[in-house]
Amino acid sequence: MPTTSQEWQKDSFVLSTDKTKLQLTVIHGFLTTSYWAPSIPLSVVEKCIANSLCFGLFERDAQIGFARIVSDFATFAYLADVFVLPDWRGRDLSKFMMECIKSHPDLQNLRRWSLATADAHGLYARFGFTSLKRSERAMEITDPEVYSRMREEADSG
Repeated sequence: MPTTSQEWQKDSFVLSTDKTKLQLTVIHGFLTTSYWAPSIPLSVVEKCIANSLCFGLFERDAQIGFARIVSDFATFAYLADVFVLPDWRGRDLSKFMMECIKSHPDLQNLRRWSLATADAHGLYARFGFTSLKRSERAMEITDPEVYSRMREEADSG
């Protein structure tokens, strides 16, 4: 895991990898309403942040965006949980975030980057992402109801 925090600035916006600046209520609040992690428990968000390289986007002291990388920092990186809050969209901040993420010194010379998106293909294509070249080689296990089950188990326990 990288040990040194990185920061980038664009106008009044700062992108930082300093986890102490992250605002869990903002991140969790957004993710619980996202199409990819509805009802995600706060404890799961805390755990994924602890085990990822995180990028918090801020305007002054307010967190307005987020992204995280799951990686071995040698061969592979998975980009996840990318968002800019609705009031700040349309300012090229997602492009700014992607430029910074792709330039991060610990994410250079990787053999493979991966992500999943339902609606941002155009953004990611600008940074070299393509559809799977050999989708027949890719496999997954997906469990979209996991957080609902976790909540039900917690409520009944």
